[in-house]
Amino acid sequence: MLAYHDSEWGVPEHDDRRLFEFLVLETAQAGLSWSTILHRRAGYRAAFANFDVDRVARYTAKDVERLLKDTRIIRNRLKVRASVTNAKAFLKIREEFGSFDAYMWGFVGGRPKQNRRRSLTQLPGYTAEAERFSEDLRARGFKFIGPTVVYAHMQATGMVNDHLVGCYRYPVIQRLGVR
Repeated sequence: MLAYHDSEWGVPEHDDRRLFEFLVLETAQAGLSWSTILHRRAGYRAAFANFDVDRVARYTAKDVERLLKDTRIIRNRLKVRASVTNAKAFLKIREEFGSFDAYMWGFVGGRPKQNRRRSLTQLPGYTAEAERFSEDLRARGFKFIGPTVVYAHMQATGMVNDHLVGCYRYPVIQRLGVR
């Protein structure tokens, strides 16, 4: 967890493959701890073709059944099927906007929102931006992607800087958000 916090969490991400990876992982995390998912990340990379969204979008019912037997991932049928469904919807967004990155970052005006939270009790479960983003994703066919999952995705991919202002990573991430 510490290595993830110190090197990944909150870093503005613009690579579509990595954005798809975080969507799959955040969907899998719903109702579980993030550490559970991080411990299975390598298994997810193997099971989901290193998060090649084009390949995952072509997964069939047979592939879903294979994934449900894969002990390296969370074997929840709804979550696994959602990941395949979401890959197909992801491709449609990419076609419409040129990239998922261009679409996603539009929800925060193209730049990370710099929050100034001083304690963990100030961290919300979701925000109005996450609600709008989630509603739009669901309207585009995404599954298992409510505002809490979306807000976790926004935090992980640096759309919002939710490091506490007293955290040494806060100013680092803040500087990374300047484009």
